[in-house]
Amino acid sequence: MSDQVNPLTINSLALAYMGDAIMEYYVRQELIINGRVKPQQLHQKAISYVSAKAQAAYLKYLMEQDFFSTEELQVIKRGRNAKSYSIPKNTDVLTYNYSTAFEALIGYLHFNDQGKRIEQLMRLLFEYHPIDK
Repeated sequence: MSDQVNPLTINSLALAYMGDAIMEYYVRQELIINGRVKPQQLHQKAISYVSAKAQAAYLKYLMEQDFFSTEELQVIKRGRNAKSYSIPKNTDVLTYNYSTAFEALIGYLHFNDQGKRIEQLMRLLFEYHPIDK
């Protein structure tokens, strides 16, 4: 656990905020490593990974595979049920809630010093949704 904060005490939307940044980092890095270097190309391809629709689909896929621990499922549930007072753009509320849940899980893992688990999730993401070269 991080010396500074217990991730179970952090608001789910704050965890999602952190998780969003971490996911962006991994996706951008993978795109650049795989030869995507033009800004427009980077942006368009990144959206296919970090959009609410993409994140929700990936989370549901992993849940169907019984991939998560009981503790992770509790974090996901907290994230999914978090009350956001903003209206999602280009998606429905249910999809947005699942996307928030996935981002909250990433944030939780980060603050719980579980970087290897984040790397595993990101590696599986790129297997689930390969980068076409």
